[in-house]
Amino acid sequence: MAQQATPVRRARLGRTLGPEPAAVSGVVLLLPGGDETSTRKPSALGTSAIRALGRRLARAGSEEGLATHVVHYRYRGWNGSEAHLAHDASWAADEVVRRYGDVPVCLVGVDMGGRAALRAGGHEAVNSVVAIAPWLPEEDVAAPPEPVKQLVGRRVLVVHGTNDERTDPELSFRLATRAKKANREVCRFEVHSDGHGLHQHRGEVIALAEDFVMGALFGRALSRPVEDALAAPPPLGLRMPLASGFGRRR
Repeated sequence: MAQQATPVRRARLGRTLGPEPAAVSGVVLLLPGGDETSTRKPSALGTSAIRALGRRLARAGSEEGLATHVVHYRYRGWNGSEAHLAHDASWAADEVVRRYGDVPVCLVGVDMGGRAALRAGGHEAVNSVVAIAPWLPEEDVAAPPEPVKQLVGRRVLVVHGTNDERTDPELSFRLATRAKKANREVCRFEVHSDGHGLHQHRGEVIALAEDFVMGALFGRALSRPVEDALAAPPPLGLRMPLASGFGRRR
């Protein structure tokens, strides 16, 4: 039986979340999760988890001219050396340049999208990366390690629940450690007792991402915990606990 050909699809950007700014001065690209291997079309349900974060960021950056888009992948899977999700993230950054010109871009990814954000972080338009509960491959002495040199010159935030049973938090710590050696602008927060979806502390995680993204794209003052995490040497700045109630107004 002849092998069925992989369907050819195109990645695309979703509509801007919230009102589209009259003049765009910064862009967030939201990268949903995916599967390790799959050539199926991504499901709409896969983008729902990241839309709440996107809407929050869109509101926070509306006065500065922030445009926030969900990236719709060609395929659901990373698919080994094809790295489809990372290529689609890079394509999306190219599309931002085509649409909006020379504006800073922040890649925000969850799960497999976190890996895509880290891998595509070397795009010339990207100045920052947020990886939330990123899926990373198990380390293999026979294979090259996940690259980090592309993150030099970018500000990077990794967030991971300590009780994540789907994506290993120790792998994101190891990657952040290697990245920190090449780029001091890397920090990582641990959400104690929370799992993969970070449901127990979702408000704090969203507030942390907002704080980081607004600082990276528009130069807003960072919160003290983020400043401390970026300045601290490993492992302190890479195992920074996310405090309960982070971001709540007093």
